[in-house]
Amino acid sequence: MNFFVGRLLSLIAFFAIAFQPCVSCASVENSPLDCRRQQSAAQPQKNVGGELLSRLRSTPLNAIGTALFFAAIAHTFMAASIAKMANGIAEQSELGGRRMRSLPIKLLRVLGEIELPFALWAVPAMAAIAIIGGPKSLGNYLRSDISLAEPIFIFAIMAMAATRPILMVAETILGAVAKLGGGSPTAWWFSIVLIAPPLGSLITEPAAMAIAAILLSRKIYAAQVSEKLRYGTLGLLFTNISVGGALTHFAAPPIVMVAHRWNWSLSYVFMNFGVRAIGGILLATAMCGFFLRKDLASLSRCECKGTEAGGCSVLLILCHVALMAWTVCNLHCPVKVTGGFCAFLAVVRLSRRQQSKLRLKEAALVGLFLAGLVVHGGLQTWWIGPLLDGLCPIALFAVAMAISSCNDNAAVTYLTSMVPSFQNCCALQNAVVSGAICGGGLTVIANAPNPAGHAMLKRHFPGGVSSLRLLLAAAIPTSAMVLCFLA
Repeated sequence: MNFFVGRLLSLIAFFAIAFQPCVSCASVENSPLDCRRQQSAAQPQKNVGGELLSRLRSTPLNAIGTALFFAAIAHTFMAASIAKMANGIAEQSELGGRRMRSLPIKLLRVLGEIELPFALWAVPAMAAIAIIGGPKSLGNYLRSDISLAEPIFIFAIMAMAATRPILMVAETILGAVAKLGGGSPTAWWFSIVLIAPPLGSLITEPAAMAIAAILLSRKIYAAQVSEKLRYGTLGLLFTNISVGGALTHFAAPPIVMVAHRWNWSLSYVFMNFGVRAIGGILLATAMCGFFLRKDLASLSRCECKGTEAGGCSVLLILCHVALMAWTVCNLHCPVKVTGGFCAFLAVVRLSRRQQSKLRLKEAALVGLFLAGLVVHGGLQTWWIGPLLDGLCPIALFAVAMAISSCNDNAAVTYLTSMVPSFQNCCALQNAVVSGAICGGGLTVIANAPNPAGHAMLKRHFPGGVSSLRLLLAAAIPTSAMVLCFLA
């Protein structure tokens, strides 16, 4: 087994390095971090601090919205501790022979759900909009200033991707790759973290995350693996999924939000981001595989769990694939997505004997998370725009990656697209998107599909997923991505 892991890591590292010449041989204009100014360098220096202070004084809602936004971030990082406290109180009450009233414990468990803080704190944010600007201003904000199309789409695509017919197809494809390594748990590990993320460029990142998380739960996490392997795998999965959708212009949320506004084509996205993303996934997997080599070698003593009992007809599989294709093609139209989802529910009901239990709870939690994040994100334009405006591409790359770790990277690119100085500067556009997708694996809230993976894997982390340990685990694959995107 050690011999197999060593050979596989060497092969992956070779291909990761081999992809880099393809990038360096491209024209300088295609480099996403081309530092040559495409605008006049003679621009007056702006007093960012003074401009932000002026905006705060002129619009009190700016301060309130930002305070509530950072409260939601703090709540998110405290969620695991709150959940652990709720479980501890419940256990103590049972050991003491007395049952504590369930309402306080349930309330603590709700507050401990890592997907809910942004949705909960969005309620006072919307109340502030209605109180300061009037009820009509809240309606205008929800209808015109923000779009809830992405949360609706991700809810639908997550529920569809987690069904038995789709999982059977995905497991067949990934199983064929795993058989090249003998079908061992280690081979499955490499197959899932290498193949599932690029599939996100075709079936979208949320669907790829749902499939990868479910298969990792069955094939890897079910074996009671070490904490090091649990967090290392989660950090690698989040990072690879974040960049895996960058091969096309319709799969990764940070690219979807700006592709139409900046007139990006499929070929442009693939040449500027896709090639680097493939190299980054290979290099990150090789680095993490080397770091986790002892833990992966111990997996050889474990057995992989198979698929759920029961099969599916070819016609049912085709129906599910067609409904997923319909949803992906109409991701910006909530009415069509909702109609397709209703048809999906009807198909599941009619074929219930060939279906597994729908994962609607996880999909709903992720949808609420994104909806709350969108509501908060629209209130942060006043400070994100001035902060990013005027930065050089390298600094912009670093700042975008840092902001993405505490905010959805799609929101970062979306808000950046509203800055006038970015409209005709490809270097700045590419830098902010590169930074956003590279930082998408650092935290649960950094990338839209991350809460989906967290919701499906959190039961394998006693006491909940630690934000600090996830950050440290994701640092290795993130550094690999930075190397490839800065090359």
